[in-house]
Amino acid sequence: MNLPDFPVARWFPWGGPPQGARPRRALPGLAWSYSVGFLVTALPWLASCSKPAASGAKLETDDAVAVTVAQVEVMPMDRWLDIWGTLYAKDEAMLGAEVEGKVEKTLVDFGDRVKTGEELALIDTTTYEALAHQAEANLAKAKANADNAELNLKRAQELRKSNIASQSDLDSAVAAAEQARAEVKADEAANAVARLNLQRSHVKAPFDAAIAERIASAGDYLKAGAPMFRAVNDSVLKFIVQAPESYAGKVLKEQQVIFWVDAYGTNQMFEGRVYLISPSVNLSTRAFPFGALVENADHRLKASTYARGQLILARDVPTPVVPLDSVITFAGVTRVFVVEKNGVAHSRQVEVGRVKDGRQQVFSGLKPGEAVATSGLSKLHEGVKVRVREAMANNQANGLAVKEWRSPKSE
Repeated sequence: MNLPDFPVARWFPWGGPPQGARPRRALPGLAWSYSVGFLVTALPWLASCSKPAASGAKLETDDAVAVTVAQVEVMPMDRWLDIWGTLYAKDEAMLGAEVEGKVEKTLVDFGDRVKTGEELALIDTTTYEALAHQAEANLAKAKANADNAELNLKRAQELRKSNIASQSDLDSAVAAAEQARAEVKADEAANAVARLNLQRSHVKAPFDAAIAERIASAGDYLKAGAPMFRAVNDSVLKFIVQAPESYAGKVLKEQQVIFWVDAYGTNQMFEGRVYLISPSVNLSTRAFPFGALVENADHRLKASTYARGQLILARDVPTPVVPLDSVITFAGVTRVFVVEKNGVAHSRQVEVGRVKDGRQQVFSGLKPGEAVATSGLSKLHEGVKVRVREAMANNQANGLAVKEWRSPKSE
């Protein structure tokens, strides 16, 4: 192959080749390297032009996020308010001495159950029996004096009619009779007090109760009002709890309350009915108290026990539900991704409620039958393309209504 000659100065601009160098023709390798570089650069472009349609479809498929979806279902679910509080005895009293004296004996101790009117202790009964007898005798004496004064009055009146007795004698007889009658009334009152003190020296239960604490013992000298026993009626308990003020119009009398206590765990449930509702809201907590009456005839529950439970606001309310895996909560905002039939996922804010059996209540933001993404949520954003795949095995195991749905572009 014959190549044209080039001026030597073009290749050696500083004045020619070194002395003794043999003049050569133009370097053919330089042109060859340019040709090879051009071909290497053009090969990918030529290859891409050969199958444009197939490459575009594959790129679109690779960009779509693979997700599983589940339909929004409607299920009958209860609506409730979580509550916690204390079980108080419906009736509780600190029984004190009603008379002064020495305790002769105590007849019960803490833990004993007593009936209304049952004797609990005796306080100096001998002294009060004697005082009662004395008051009785004084009353009898006063009545005898009154009878004698009445007879004297009648005699004075007869003698005055016949002018044998003076008017002053009659006046004295009238005054003596009136004084005798007054003494009878005073002694009757004293006798009643003496009898009442005798009754009070026998300390008795004011209602059916259990003795929670015995304070006084035999031999103690007590002043009137000194505490002796603390009695509680635990046959009926009051479950007192707090509710937020936003529920003021939802808490009603006779609503059912269910609760659990640590003594029996969550396997044993107890219930009661709302019967007390406070008319005011606490300014510091912005909550109001209400109470439920709990029958405790078998005395399994103890007064002053802490309990956790639920106030049943409504039963079997048709409620939209979604799998718990589809719900995202961030910075106080709860969202789900709704997958449209065109294969596009849209973020939607929702208002959610309670969780039960792997499903979460949705009060607003979704319609029954819409499809929500249940996997791949970390890769989703507003308007992203998705490719729906088969539901995950764990969702099926939980019994969730996860259905495969394919967009037209994914088929």
